[in-house]
Amino acid sequence: MTDVMTPPTQAGEAPSADLARPAAATAGAVLAPLRIGRHVIESPVVLAPMAGITNRAFRRLCREHGNEGTALSTARGASGATSLYVSEMITTRALVERSPETMRLIEHDPDENPRSIQLYSVDPATARAAARILVQEDRADHIDLNFGCPVPKVTRKGGGSALPWKKELFRSIVGAVVEEGARRDIPVTVKMRKGIDDDHLTFLDAGLAAEAEGVAAVALHGRTAAQSYSGTADWSAIRMLKETVTSIPVLGNGDIWSAEDALRMVRETGCDGVVVGRGCLGRPWLFTDLAAAFAGTSARVTPTLGEVADTLRKHTAYLCDFYGEEERACRDIRKHIAWYLKGFPAGSTIRNSLALVDSMASLEALLATLDPEAPWPGEAAEGQRGRAGSPRSVALPDRWLESRELSEEHRRTIAEAELSVSGG
Repeated sequence: MTDVMTPPTQAGEAPSADLARPAAATAGAVLAPLRIGRHVIESPVVLAPMAGITNRAFRRLCREHGNEGTALSTARGASGATSLYVSEMITTRALVERSPETMRLIEHDPDENPRSIQLYSVDPATARAAARILVQEDRADHIDLNFGCPVPKVTRKGGGSALPWKKELFRSIVGAVVEEGARRDIPVTVKMRKGIDDDHLTFLDAGLAAEAEGVAAVALHGRTAAQSYSGTADWSAIRMLKETVTSIPVLGNGDIWSAEDALRMVRETGCDGVVVGRGCLGRPWLFTDLAAAFAGTSARVTPTLGEVADTLRKHTAYLCDFYGEEERACRDIRKHIAWYLKGFPAGSTIRNSLALVDSMASLEALLATLDPEAPWPGEAAEGQRGRAGSPRSVALPDRWLESRELSEEHRRTIAEAELSVSGG
């Protein structure tokens, strides 16, 4: 690969087969380490929870690449985590009921620190009970609350990005989880969107309410639920939130496809850190780039096709460990194929075959047909990843927007909400 400097090896030591580390910072750190309660996150970067993506296998892969910035942290005299890697969304009802799949989803690798779990809830009592499980059973070091999901099956029941519209309900859920977390000094953060649509924005009052309830940080995706993932993220909203919420870190999310995007977001918004979601799909080494960028160096990872194939192979092996089942792991990796191969010279036949892979042996055979020397394709591999979709009317409970208070009718509606959302 090019444009990446590797540290010298000890005498007799072979160079690492992993993607190379960037050089130590020379231009000075761009941001101070991110503090989430008692946790110090050396590189102020958070892996966004993504359903079906940020399982233990993918977090391990991203963490390994983030740890390629260890030399940078050492140079800065830091001892905290390189970045914060959050689980996929966990439904509080499923956790309270101890669904076997949910209990597996909240497992962490022995070296994951902090252990971070995102909860989804529409009910303060259930949210409290779920948080109590995580706290009392020592299953997490950080809890994130999901108030940003725009998926219709969630918003139609008043959950996700629809919920902050009901101000007291929002405060009650946040306050309950913060109170439980405080029992063992486990910080709680909130992730949200601008609001339901441009006529029903909630991010400023929700940010202030979360701050008042004692959260350790708030993260804002600069889109409304109506936008889904379409259009352009409104970074000016992140700046407004930063200017409004002043006692805790404010994190920015939306349209970070490269380390340069992250640096630009910080310059334009003044945010204290960034949350990265779709930008790392098929590109876990983005966390190496981000660590380098925030440490003040321009070194970036530009892998060859052979190195990308090695990463894809490792990802699949980690999924085998996660699921304990090779066939299921291979079904899971299929959705990642197009992201990994974006921009590279791999024909439709090999891409289609990889998208149907059903065993490690068939994966190995197909990867062996790729040209390992093909260089990083540059611009063709950059930019948007994942589906953008298009703007839409947000599915909401009947008469949800008539009042910001919760009616008895809506109480009954949201009581059913968690039952309609899979816990994993």
